[in-house]
Order: sequence, then structure tokens, then C-alpha cells
Amino acid sequence: MSSALTVPRSRVGAWLPRLAWTALAYNVLVILWGAVVRLTGAGAGCGDHWPLCNGVVVPQSPALHTVIEFSHRLTSGASGLLALGLIGLAFRTTPRGHPARLGAVLSFALIVLEGLVGGVQVLLGLTADSTDPARGLVQGVHLANTFLLLGALLLTALWASGRPALRLRGQGRTLGLILLGLGLTLLLGMAGAVTALGDLLFAPAPGTPLDTVRRDFGSAAGLIENLRVIHPMLAIISSAYLIWLVGALRRLRPSPEVTRWGGVLTGVIALQVLAGFLNVALKAPAWMQLTHLLLACIMWLVTVLLSFGALTALRRVHPAPRQGAAA
Repeated sequence: MSSALTVPRSRVGAWLPRLAWTALAYNVLVILWGAVVRLTGAGAGCGDHWPLCNGVVVPQSPALHTVIEFSHRLTSGASGLLALGLIGLAFRTTPRGHPARLGAVLSFALIVLEGLVGGVQVLLGLTADSTDPARGLVQGVHLANTFLLLGALLLTALWASGRPALRLRGQGRTLGLILLGLGLTLLLGMAGAVTALGDLLFAPAPGTPLDTVRRDFGSAAGLIENLRVIHPMLAIISSAYLIWLVGALRRLRPSPEVTRWGGVLTGVIALQVLAGFLNVALKAPAWMQLTHLLLACIMWLVTVLLSFGALTALRRVHPAPRQGAAA
């Protein structure tokens, strides 16, 4: 039965999985560079022009902020080219109906959406020092799309490497538990993006974190400041649920893969919680925010890997009781 679920590696082609894993790693770097753009206040480096930069294709004698923003646009454009290469290679080297084709197309669509969300942010002036509450909403949507993109690229890489297609039918309770875990992780990331924006625009108050919370709910505080406290609360709830989910999936879908990625996820959650405490204690320095974001990307990807392992594992088969056995 398992051989029927697995796509033979010989049909995939040697270059497709290499390109897919490369695209995934590259996009993580692009995401981190995008955070550098935000942290340096370089989001308005190309003015309110998009896709042009200060009204031209290539800026002449650019300032530092322009170099940072323009380089981010170039690296983002390159990720689109990688996705197009994935589509072309997937359709050339895999048979019709191969899941890698779907993954490649979905990845490209999400990269296009990523660029459009970034473009809206620039055109509406929701960059640099803007404290418009709409910026928090766009930032959260941007992060959600980023996580979905990473998930699509990861699935593409797995399918290109010969892993089985997802089995959604007949999963019962397991599918619901997994979707809740993925949804919580996605919401946690979105809230984290808003909190990171708040830390950039409104430096934490002197004193303890409680002093910052009091100021965030003062009469002069704005919506972005009000929302900053949601992320740590969601972090506690999401971390507790994901750790519980690891144990549940080990019982419902026992397999070496589920056990392995469950252990990795537990370790990553511990590191992420520690990073969160340090981020608050150190009052959100730029290097700590980048570390926190990198761990968030890793945590999301490991959660997807755990989910993939559980949804592609064969169900535990209980032997039927023998006739005449005692009840």
C-alpha cells in the first residue's frame, strides 16, 4: 500500500528537488532581508513608487536606504524567477497529476501575492515611520502570506524529492487537530509581525515590561501599541497546544517521522520561548528581532513537516479480536 502512495524518485528528475530546496532556503534569506529593510527604516527608500524605484527602473546615485530597499526588490524578484523555474522543471520532468506541479504553481502565485502586498504597503505610504493602524493589518497579512509561501515551497520540495501526496480524506480527528495547530501558528506569526512593528515605532518604555504594557493602554496609545500585548499571550497558548499536539500525533499517527519532527518542534518551541523572553528583556534590539523571526520561520516549517508526516502516515491497524475472546 505504501508503494502506491509514494511517487518514484526516477520520475522526478535530479534537478527538480535541488531547485526546490534551494528556492526554500533562498526565500528564508529574502524574508530576513525584508526584516532588515523594516528595522533600518528603509521601506520608503524608493519613495512611494512601485514597482519603479523613485520613478525609474534603476536608481541613479542612490542613498543608503534606497540601496537597501532596491536590493530587497531585486532579491524578491529573483525568488519569482526561481518559482518560474520550478514550474517549468516540474512540468517537464514529472507526469500529469504529480503534486510537485501543484506546489510549484501555488508557490509562484504566493510570491506574486507577496509582491502585491508589498506594493500596496509602499503605494499607501505604510512604510518607514508611518504609525497608521492599517500598517499593522498589512504587516500581519504580509507575514501570513510569507508563511504560506514557505509552506508551499516546502511541500514542493518534499514532493519533488519523491514524498507521497497528502491524504486528507479519512483522517478524522487528526486533520482537525493539525489544522488548528497550523492556524494557531499562523496567527502567532501575524501577531508577532504587529508586535515587531510596534517595537520599531514605539520603543519599549524604560523600566519593566509592565511599564510598557501600561503605556500601551494609556490614553495617548494607538491601535498598534494596544495590539502589542496579544503576541506573548498567543505564544503561551500556541506553544502549549503544539506541545500537546506532538503527543497526540504520536498516539494517533505513530511513525518514526512523526516522532522525529515532534521532538524537533518541541526543541524549537523551547528556543523560541527563550528568544521571546530575551527580546522583551533586552527591549527588542534589531539582532534579537532577526533571530526571533528566523526561529519563527523554522518553527512554522517544522510544524508543516510534522503535519505532513502525520497526514501521510498509514493509520495504526488494530488486529480484530478473535472469536470467542473474552469481552
